[in-house]
Amino acid sequence: MKLIKAMATVAGLTGASRILGFVRDILTAAILGAGPIADAFFVALKLPNFFRRVTAEGAFSVAFIPLYSERLEKENQDSASLFASNAFSIMVFFLVPFTILAMVAMPAIIYAIAPGFHDEPLRYDTAVELGRITFPYLLLMSLTALMGGILNAHNRFFPFASAPIFFNLCLIIALLLFTKFTETAGHAMAYGVFAAGITQFLWLLYFIKRQKIRLRLKRPEFTSNIKRLFKLMGPGVLGAGVMHINLFADLIIGSTLAAGSISYLYYADRLNQLPLGMVGIAVGTALLPMLSRAISSGDKAEAQNLFNRSLEICLLLALPAAVALFIIPQSLMGALFERGEFTSQDTAMASQVLMGYAFGLPAYIAVKVFSTAYWSNQDTMSPVKISIFITVINIILSLILIKPFGVAGIAISTGLVGWLQLILLYRGLMTKTDFRFDARFKRVIFKIIISAILMGVMLWVADNYINLSNDIFNLVLLVMAGAITYAVAVMGTKAVSVGELRTFLSKKKKA
Repeated sequence: MKLIKAMATVAGLTGASRILGFVRDILTAAILGAGPIADAFFVALKLPNFFRRVTAEGAFSVAFIPLYSERLEKENQDSASLFASNAFSIMVFFLVPFTILAMVAMPAIIYAIAPGFHDEPLRYDTAVELGRITFPYLLLMSLTALMGGILNAHNRFFPFASAPIFFNLCLIIALLLFTKFTETAGHAMAYGVFAAGITQFLWLLYFIKRQKIRLRLKRPEFTSNIKRLFKLMGPGVLGAGVMHINLFADLIIGSTLAAGSISYLYYADRLNQLPLGMVGIAVGTALLPMLSRAISSGDKAEAQNLFNRSLEICLLLALPAAVALFIIPQSLMGALFERGEFTSQDTAMASQVLMGYAFGLPAYIAVKVFSTAYWSNQDTMSPVKISIFITVINIILSLILIKPFGVAGIAISTGLVGWLQLILLYRGLMTKTDFRFDARFKRVIFKIIISAILMGVMLWVADNYINLSNDIFNLVLLVMAGAITYAVAVMGTKAVSVGELRTFLSKKKKA
């Protein structure tokens, strides 16, 4: 099945990137810890990532890929290439001046997104300086994302899925080799972000040329296809922006709490992003072009099957990950980060944050599938309306929950509203489209839940009654024991049968 193969490619490469990301974070925790310089760097890193996800990987991708796929399906490669070149040129035309303007206005931007920094000159001044170094990454990565979307539409998932590996490698090299040449390790990492943008851009450009896709910089033309792209992007920009306003709301609220709070959110989110990236991003990346083509060709049965199998695979992998993060957060945080400047107190605080994020993890991964179903139908407005409502609820709930729970209240709020967002997306999708849960999905989901609960019980017993010190070796043993327990439970309940695995493996060999 092409979907599974594509998901496996994206998930495998994302997993490799996340492993390198953990190496990077372990080094960052040991050298920077959870202090003011770390807080400043994490805010500076959030800035280009926020705008990149709104303009490039967010709204632009979900609008561009279905339209590009439609050009390929209904016209030809030349028509698709002309459309892509025009979109590329317009992106350059808008993002170059925007990047320059943002670098000039960086003091005001930092004041707006981290107002708690203003009374602490070290955090504020450093964040401004690092923000100016990292912000050009927005331009470079936005163009990279466009090229990645083109290749994904051609079912070439490897190049873009492997690009994050270079990001982590650049930051690791900067941290290890160039810290002594810069003012702080945070400055070295900021320059690493800029270098990563250049590297990723050149990597995708190489594959575009190799695929013989004619992508060129030209005079921007606002053709009917481009106007349609912007029409679809408009709600997408708002929706992606609203979703990421949640992240900035976390920063703003966290900046008013004790020093280190933003760092706790960052380190906990890094663990939360491992399954979210490997599963959620993988299914979204693989599903969108395939679902768009199925809908464009009128193949409703294939679209229905893709939707159900994607959701099934997501929950098969997401539920055990969420249970593990919720049951053994302290062991995970301690083994990975507790060394150097990262203390046992930091571990305890970050673990509480991780539990809040873990609660909402399955919902956010399922949201990826539901959102993709909307986007493939070229409906970018419905998810926007839901995102706006969810953002307001999340901000209000965060402000309420930080009083009893501190920084962990922000994560708890994030987890709770994830489930609310999923419920609202489900109701809209089931009433407005032909997508429905099939009999197989309804049968399998109950078995997956039972298997994840059994694994959670085993992890809780092992973590609480067996003497496990906070080191990587014992953590690996604990995780392996949990994985084996879950695999046995899944096979025992027949959520996944041996026959299905054999069928998949035989198809993979023939592919």
